[in-house]
Amino acid sequence: MMDAVGAHSGAVYLLSEEEPVLEMAVMAGLPRAFAAPWERVGLSAPLPVAEAVRDRRLVWVGGEEEMARRFPRIAVVLPYPFALAALPVATPSTVYGAVFVTWPGGRPADLSEEERRQLTGGCRRLALRLERADAVGSERDVLGVRTGTAPEAARLVARLPYGLCSLDLHGRVDFANSAAARLLGVPVARLTGTRLWASVPWLDDPGYEERYRAALIGQIPTSFVALKPPSEWLSFRLYPGTDGLSVRIGRARAEAGTPRAEDAPSLVTLSQALSLSGALTETVSVADVVRLVAREIAPAVGSQALVLLGSQAGRLHVLGQHGYPDPATVERWDGLPLTDRTPGTHALATGLPAFFASRRQLEHLYPDRNTTPDGFAAWAYLPLIASGRPVGACVLAYAEPHEFSTHERAVLTSLAGLIAQALDRALLYDAKNRLAHGLQAALLPHSLPQLPGLCATARYLPATRGMEIGGDFYDLVPSRPFPAAVIGDVQGHNVTAAGLMGQLRTAVRAYTAVGQEPGEVMRGTNRLLLDLGAELFASCLYLRLDPARGRVVMARAGHPPPLLRRADGRVRVLDLAGGPLLGIDAGAVYPTTEVALEPGAVLALYTDGLVEVPGVDIEEGVTGLAGRLAEYGGRPLEEVADALVGRYAAAEDRLDDVALLLLRAEG
Repeated sequence: MMDAVGAHSGAVYLLSEEEPVLEMAVMAGLPRAFAAPWERVGLSAPLPVAEAVRDRRLVWVGGEEEMARRFPRIAVVLPYPFALAALPVATPSTVYGAVFVTWPGGRPADLSEEERRQLTGGCRRLALRLERADAVGSERDVLGVRTGTAPEAARLVARLPYGLCSLDLHGRVDFANSAAARLLGVPVARLTGTRLWASVPWLDDPGYEERYRAALIGQIPTSFVALKPPSEWLSFRLYPGTDGLSVRIGRARAEAGTPRAEDAPSLVTLSQALSLSGALTETVSVADVVRLVAREIAPAVGSQALVLLGSQAGRLHVLGQHGYPDPATVERWDGLPLTDRTPGTHALATGLPAFFASRRQLEHLYPDRNTTPDGFAAWAYLPLIASGRPVGACVLAYAEPHEFSTHERAVLTSLAGLIAQALDRALLYDAKNRLAHGLQAALLPHSLPQLPGLCATARYLPATRGMEIGGDFYDLVPSRPFPAAVIGDVQGHNVTAAGLMGQLRTAVRAYTAVGQEPGEVMRGTNRLLLDLGAELFASCLYLRLDPARGRVVMARAGHPPPLLRRADGRVRVLDLAGGPLLGIDAGAVYPTTEVALEPGAVLALYTDGLVEVPGVDIEEGVTGLAGRLAEYGGRPLEEVADALVGRYAAAEDRLDDVALLLLRAEG
């Protein structure tokens, strides 16, 4: 099948009889170790072979860009240019497994009709053979047929002045000439039959092995320069074929500042990755994600600056940045159409990472960048993909030119996946937060009306847990002949509580507008809450104000008692008669109490979030609030309100909402 379509590697998976799992039975053309992460594949996994079996169809991935977008798990481990086709191995009645085959990068973007016919026909014949087989088991990997070397060819190679090695698909040395042995400092006998990086200690570096993997999978020549201790630089050029690689070894001039392989720091250790992953799970908002990436991830990968990008209404949106000396450099990206040709929009649109080792590389692909320099010399543009969809892009900027090895690209792409999950949650949190605050703002008064003989102000602080939205409410109603004030607290801190709060506030206004007495307003609101069937309770305190006579009539439904600060500074807790919470008893009665309100006196109406502290009796909380009112009550009313809620406003963790309404009688 591989020969018929010119593929250079492939594998057969068989469906387990005991569980919905595909197990690799045989691999051809590449070492099985390359596909180790996918030895066993669940049928629900987002991988081509699983998708081919689930949908009973051919799955085609035309190249590196499409692989990164559709199957990021594979792109992270094998970030090389190659195409892949996966097909089910099945008869009309039975699924036996799946096959995949791969081609090196550079082939046409689509399968030809002849290639499709060869692949589907091969899988159909394989399924029929499996149907007739008595038993099915795994076979040895098929790595290609090798031929011996002619003596004259060996003598020709031996006379060449540069080193030559032949590696099989596992990286083992089949042949090395004397020049290679001399340059490497290892006898031919010790090289033959071993992996090159195992028999030559100073080549035992993951970066060098990655070049071998890249050459085999992408089937394109690769090269690298390595330092042979103590000071000799050697160049290695790898030429891949379907049955192995040829390696040319020669001397290279040392470049200033070229790091030794043994001195190169590990980009991110496993412990660091686990730590970063754990830290990202604790982020809440987009600002949290930006701070964490700036403080921990960027330094770990050697980056000096970063930008997090998102998209909104078809335009680029800057979510946050760190490390740019001139913020305007980043701000000009905000609002760019996603159709513009920039590296940031390309990463967002394609889901494909881009790495630019120097300004020259960047400006070669994006000439317009030379008119807007940002002061940096290398960049990594990492798409942030969560649940198969792009949620943004992370731009890492480097102060000096920076070569991105294959290993480093894989690590950065993996970190981008962690950032994407955190950013996806943060964007959702911020959206919910904006919704919550918008809903709360819409349900509470935007401002308090000015009433003759009264000065009023209010404060509202949401709980810091849940959606930061709750059922506390207040209102000042300028009705005739008597205005009214109300404060209440619906049980809960969610959208349901907020919605019910809005209904109660509207009901109180309606009953007030038709001139009902305070007790009747409370009874009507209680019946409404029961009729709505919300199964939530609410406390409430209703006041009918008569500033001209200096009188207030109050009705209370399970609400904390108001405080009255007289003009002489003394504070009294108005322990009013009242009825049960709203929403409990349809026949409840709410008696009223009339209180004098002399000029200069201050009435403080509040919800229990201002006086309830875990482990402290609520009466102590009320006494403490009364003490603060006595101390600060003579100041301007805005200052009084700030003093009463001050410590709660500064608290990072509020278990309950806080509402406060202050009324001062004027002469």
